[in-house]
Amino acid sequence: MRTNYHTHTCRCKHAAGTELDYLKEALAKGLSIIGFSDHGPYQDNRYGYRMDFSDLQPYIETLNELKISYRDQIVVYSGLEIEYAPSEESYYSELLTAYGLDYLVLAQHFYALDNKKTVNIYSLTDTLQYIDYAKSIARGMETGYFKFVAHPDIMFVNDLPFDKNCEKACDIIISAAEKNDFILEFNANGFRRGIHEFTDGKRFQYPHMNFWNLVAQTSVKVLIGSDCHSPEQIWDQAVIDAYKIASDLKLNVVEKILNN
Repeated sequence: MRTNYHTHTCRCKHAAGTELDYLKEALAKGLSIIGFSDHGPYQDNRYGYRMDFSDLQPYIETLNELKISYRDQIVVYSGLEIEYAPSEESYYSELLTAYGLDYLVLAQHFYALDNKKTVNIYSLTDTLQYIDYAKSIARGMETGYFKFVAHPDIMFVNDLPFDKNCEKACDIIISAAEKNDFILEFNANGFRRGIHEFTDGKRFQYPHMNFWNLVAQTSVKVLIGSDCHSPEQIWDQAVIDAYKIASDLKLNVVEKILNN
């Protein structure tokens, strides 16, 4: 079974292709399920580089139309990839009820500290900050609003050595996934980004094998996510490589996250 639950569209301003473009490519590549999870907006359009709040309803309406039009060919799910902030829990509930989304994906590109300050994951300067990032993910898992964590090891985009803080951050995320029976995503888009030179050697920004070797020692569920930003990426060599590496690591890979 070929499935993908991490699909972006041109609405997020850094991807190409409409919802229909991705659906047609999914059919061509033999997928049986396509889940759309474009970057979720807030009413104040914070963060940027994602769909505007005014685009949310048209996005959902378009997906609802595709669900009906293509129901005999492929299962279509509507979702959003969105950051967790404790102050926004009523909004997540609204997205899943009033807006009728099928699922939300937890993705901490930004995370909130206890003092309400927002931190950008791409600009961390100390591995001690990884622990705060990990704790924010753990809190998000506990809410019940999200189906899986996108690129949980994204903190390793920063050029900082792998140390005890990194180990602790990994442990917090993995332990929370075990406790909450939560799915972690093995993200294929990290492979598309290529190998980079880091303080601790040449490697992908993510997936970081130190993290996934730890996951492999558990029974935590793992979802392969394309994280496609153009239609041709929905099932490309990066996705194939991700499945191969996940198999080599003997990760507990699942292919479905929704029962309906």
